[in-house]
Amino acid sequence: MGDVLAGFHTVWEFDTDSVLIRFERGIRTPKLLQALGERRIPYEALAAVEHVPGRRGTVVLRAVPRPGADPLMDAADGQLKEGTDPYRLVLPAERATLAEYYAEEIRALLGPDAAEPAEHPLVTAPEPPRSFKAYDGRATFDGRTVAFRWFWSGATSAKWKAGDQRFAIGELADVQWRSPDLMGGHLRLVLRDPERPTPGQVDQDPASVVFGMGYGPVHESLPFAAAVLQSVRASSPVPVAPSPSPSPAARPDPGAIADRIRHLGDLHSAGLLTDEEFSAKKAELLAEL
Repeated sequence: MGDVLAGFHTVWEFDTDSVLIRFERGIRTPKLLQALGERRIPYEALAAVEHVPGRRGTVVLRAVPRPGADPLMDAADGQLKEGTDPYRLVLPAERATLAEYYAEEIRALLGPDAAEPAEHPLVTAPEPPRSFKAYDGRATFDGRTVAFRWFWSGATSAKWKAGDQRFAIGELADVQWRSPDLMGGHLRLVLRDPERPTPGQVDQDPASVVFGMGYGPVHESLPFAAAVLQSVRASSPVPVAPSPSPSPAARPDPGAIADRIRHLGDLHSAGLLTDEEFSAKKAELLAEL
């Protein structure tokens, strides 16, 4: 089509076989969109296009990716807020007719398999941060190996006992991401080895890092999860269907929380934590109960 449609924070540039979605950089643009920069979405990666009224005198044009087509959206698994949805273009209401026109144009370009899940990724995962800081450890990914290094102030005794962890991509079957904006946020690696037990609670699982207030922000942890997921699927001998939504996070074990608070108390008594740091971390742990 060769046209350009500019909305709030986002611009869509239409090509014959794809749409280039560019995100503005500015204080009002969500951090996730700023981190993404731009993304090229082939029309064959789309299942549908929605054209609906928006809020406060706006209209919304939203592309719907096919399951399996975009590692970013598969990792997000419906947890993104409307304002951070990279497939959503918000326009002034007076441009409703124009939005409807483009919706029809895109629908005419959808592939014959639009109603079916994609057999392999059709959209490249965004460039992830090399590492990001979670509540109980730092996660790093070099394209071949995911590593977790535990923090003494956040990791449970189970993770300390297991030691810092390294997982080759070939060892992994899937990646689960639960937004840090939700209770029980975490990034969890699902291992291929069926004989390796998986603890029910993520704070006890050495194959996971736990998020918390100010830790594991969406704009860092989600691109990280998407890049790992893309590598896992590329290494799989057979196409991997998107995993079902993870069940709600299990309620934290009060005994484990108490152990962590006692550990913080010991650090506080030894002068390794200030009064303010101890009070803040204790409050975070109590909030998990």
